[in-house]
Amino acid sequence: MRRGGLLAWLYVGPTLLILAIYLVYPTLTTIYLSLLDKRSETFVGVDNYRWLFTSNAMRIAFRNNLLWLVVFTALTVSFGLLLAVLLDRVRYEALAKSTIFLPMAISFVGAGVIWRFMYAFRPPNTPQVGVLNAVLVGVFGRDPVGWLVERPINNFALIVAGVWIWTGFCMVILSAAYKGIPRDIIEAARVDGANEWQIFWRVILPLMKSTVAVVTTTMVINVLKVFDIVYVMTFGEFGTEVLANRMYKEMFQFRDFGRASAIAVVLLLAIVPVMLVNIRRFQEQEALR
Repeated sequence: MRRGGLLAWLYVGPTLLILAIYLVYPTLTTIYLSLLDKRSETFVGVDNYRWLFTSNAMRIAFRNNLLWLVVFTALTVSFGLLLAVLLDRVRYEALAKSTIFLPMAISFVGAGVIWRFMYAFRPPNTPQVGVLNAVLVGVFGRDPVGWLVERPINNFALIVAGVWIWTGFCMVILSAAYKGIPRDIIEAARVDGANEWQIFWRVILPLMKSTVAVVTTTMVINVLKVFDIVYVMTFGEFGTEVLANRMYKEMFQFRDFGRASAIAVVLLLAIVPVMLVNIRRFQEQEALR
């Protein structure tokens, strides 16, 4: 028994050591730095956290993250579920799904550059290089829109870019769950007189509930730490600031290590409950097997 326990620690020990060095130690260090001043020299207690919850810049960042949390998560999961169900019925399913999943193969920075060109704005009566404004001006005869500078439309414009990237991921996961539903159940519902809408809401969705929950929590975690798109497309200007981008500014632009660490701690605390819910749901599913 003692030999078996020693052997187990030999297998687990290196993993625990790596986690301690690269996860536990940095986390504790960040918490410690969040209690110090901008140069990490003087203990200031909770002053950095007081600033975090009272400054106007952080209120904007919290508001935008909440907007991302609701709109981005709802759109990616909804579109992913809709595409998973609809594309299962077409002959060119593989090609369609590959095309929709393709943005995931592009770096998020590259995707931000692509959408920045899509939203490019030039003054009225000048040639428009942005696709959307070119369509507005050339097809509909409307004035060009400053998609990335006009509030509040700019935040939604950024969210659209994020949805374009992540919808394919949601679709692939949800499609796998949909294909795992026994076709006999769906056919039995049709025989009983249920229409397609009733089958979706009363048969398909309940059977996919656990997968939808996992995908939703994954999107929540992703959106809480969204950074690339905002950094590349607006750098948080024009009221588009989010927490991760603000943390970057405090750390590398303003050289305030205390405030940057405080933001990092808040992001960690926001993500931990979502991860615990995911772990608990996974354990419940394993217990049922």
